[in-house]
Amino acid sequence: MNFDDYKTMTFERRGRVLTVTFNQPEKLNSFAGASHTELSWLFYDLVEDKESDIIVITGAGRAFSAGGDIEYMQWLHDNPAEFYRCVREAKRIVNGMLECDKPVIAKVNGDAIGLGSTVAVFCDVCFAAEDARFGDPHNNVGLVSGDGGQIMWPYLIGYARAKHYLFTGEKLTATKAEQIGLINAAMPASELDAYVDAYADKLAAMPVQSLRWSKSTINVPLRQMAASMMDVGMAYENVSSAAKDHVEAIAAFREKRKPVFNQR
Repeated sequence: MNFDDYKTMTFERRGRVLTVTFNQPEKLNSFAGASHTELSWLFYDLVEDKESDIIVITGAGRAFSAGGDIEYMQWLHDNPAEFYRCVREAKRIVNGMLECDKPVIAKVNGDAIGLGSTVAVFCDVCFAAEDARFGDPHNNVGLVSGDGGQIMWPYLIGYARAKHYLFTGEKLTATKAEQIGLINAAMPASELDAYVDAYADKLAAMPVQSLRWSKSTINVPLRQMAASMMDVGMAYENVSSAAKDHVEAIAAFREKRKPVFNQR
């Protein structure tokens, strides 16, 4: 794997454990442009990396990933062809995570919002600092949560809870996320690194092939759901990106006011 191909992420090896760090702390590690494109290829490259068996994903600075970027949303609205490219990338992100047969651990050091939360919960196991927050506020900006949240949130916490959080965009703490089954465990931030290191080492000491084949087997229904839902979700997200309510949400964010949604 050529780490130099990635400009928005850093990589660190510790034995057979490879840590990938989203490294745009000044942007709260949001995914836009190059970082979104790099994420769409990341897991295809990781699965071919011959020097690693276990992957850890984390963020630099105070966020895991803040998800999307409002200015980038405006640019995509103004450039529909670029939105279509992002649709293809979104499908690669989800499919790449589900097809990667190496165990992937999310180390959520701070807020995981929007696509950031999707990446976190699509990891095989997810551990978070207890004050980190999770949320998928697509609907708050007039968009459909088509890039994966519609698959994994209901799968993990049930449809009733998932609909509430995806409808409202309400954020929940890692402690609450653990209680309802969205993540594996929440803990004080000071304990997170050591805990994840120990867990990664535990997996790294296990039989490599049976571990990978176990993941591949468990992921069968998830891959089936992704195949049946991603095109629909991204099609609706594409339509919603052109709607007046999405434009109003962007304008309200820029003007620091509450949006007024009028489309019927």
